[in-house]
Amino acid sequence: MEGYRLDGKAALITGAASGIGRATAILFARAGAKVALVDIDRQAGEESVRLIQCEPGEAFFIRADVSKAPDCQRAVDQTRSRYGSLDILVNNAGMIKRATVVETSEEQWDQVMGVNLRSVFLMSKLAIPLMGKGGGGTIINVSSGWGLAGGPKAAAYCASKGAVVLLTKAMAIDHGGQNIRVNCICPGDTDTDMLRSEAQQLGITEQRFLNEAAQRPLRRIGKPEDIARAALYLAGEDSAYITGTTLVVDGGGLAGG
Repeated sequence: MEGYRLDGKAALITGAASGIGRATAILFARAGAKVALVDIDRQAGEESVRLIQCEPGEAFFIRADVSKAPDCQRAVDQTRSRYGSLDILVNNAGMIKRATVVETSEEQWDQVMGVNLRSVFLMSKLAIPLMGKGGGGTIINVSSGWGLAGGPKAAAYCASKGAVVLLTKAMAIDHGGQNIRVNCICPGDTDTDMLRSEAQQLGITEQRFLNEAAQRPLRRIGKPEDIARAALYLAGEDSAYITGTTLVVDGGGLAGG
């Protein structure tokens, strides 16, 4: 479909080495975008690039810690240098610490906030001027169902993801006049390494954790490709009049909440 093509667009995706980020990068490249993949994991990030180039598609990898301003600046600069523009930013990098407020150290709090929230601020702060000069663009922030409804033993994560939802709305208001759309995706439990790591943090078996996560109307957890397809919709022309919204992609997990 015409609205799902991204031909000639330059996209930067954080957390692109695996999971939702990798699936989004692959799908965007299939849709014709040139993709910069940003992650702290070089080996997995370069593997993601190889998967795209085998399609074939256009992509390159930038190793960066997106909680640090100099790394974010370098990522945006390299994308602009390589592709000449920045049309789409997907703020997907994330981490989770399963702990209550009492159990969470200040260092852990800062780490979760740095990856989940500060990175969105930093990358958007750098991308928006470029998009404005180029006539507009699209920012897609990946939050969580727990950015809309709280969850147990995930205080820092819930706080960071809730902030991403409202930061999305604030940026949409501020930058709509520059033809920059800003939207948010709130995935439910999705089959990624991060999700599986939660079982270990909670001290339960991985299979039990995944079985419990699948207890939702569609009776399964999400696949990274489910979230990637939502990102492609928000990046393309079929969503041209949509900004400041939150798209829940969770198999109905929040339907009764």
